[in-house]
Amino acid sequence: MTIYLPPLDDNNPDFFPPVSSALEEPDGLLAIGGDLSPERLRVAYSKGIFPWFGEDEPLLWWSPAERAVIDPIAFVPSRSLKKYVRKQGYRVSINRAFEQVIQHCALIRGENQVWITPEMREAYIRLHQLGSAHSVEVWQEDELIGGLYGVNVGSLFCGESMFSLKTNASKTALWYFCEHFRHHGGKLIDCQMMTDHLASLGAEPVQRHDFTLLLSELKHQITDASLFRSQWIHVNHG
Repeated sequence: MTIYLPPLDDNNPDFFPPVSSALEEPDGLLAIGGDLSPERLRVAYSKGIFPWFGEDEPLLWWSPAERAVIDPIAFVPSRSLKKYVRKQGYRVSINRAFEQVIQHCALIRGENQVWITPEMREAYIRLHQLGSAHSVEVWQEDELIGGLYGVNVGSLFCGESMFSLKTNASKTALWYFCEHFRHHGGKLIDCQMMTDHLASLGAEPVQRHDFTLLLSELKHQITDASLFRSQWIHVNHG
């Protein structure tokens, strides 16, 4: 079966086809080509679009029919998680080790699941340096054991990937970030495509149309200026 995808113009980072034109199969495939410039990435996320492609594939852009989202207010850590984190002495920071986080996220995918290519890593590191991409890090003493990264769009955080080298590390990153995010005016976390793991973390499905309506409001909302300042995150373990 032949699939036609609108090619993106290298000289016009503002253009994307409407998300309503995304394919049903593969779910959400929208466009091909363009580049990973900060300008194009910012426009993409502001429209509910993200890049996803393999090592030897062309640059592909997606907007799935169903999104996985997490309401940071609704995320409630279990007593066992609180007890475990306290016992293990995990500490959590934000924007202290972005490059290390994205590198770990790339490595855990394995040879047959590589989508955080060197090109992708370089693009998001540039976006981080410009203040639009951010990381959350989990530490045990001085060892980085887990974390996540993503892109901020107004009061929406678009999560890209997470990793965990020790028990509950990625869940701890999400717990701390949810509390920190909502405390500073964050409203919603986009997790892109629903998986069993995300469902276990409290993600809920939202249809593309409804997500687009939410995005149109959230992307114009301003969060507290200190939200993504490099810092240690503290939450209540009681």
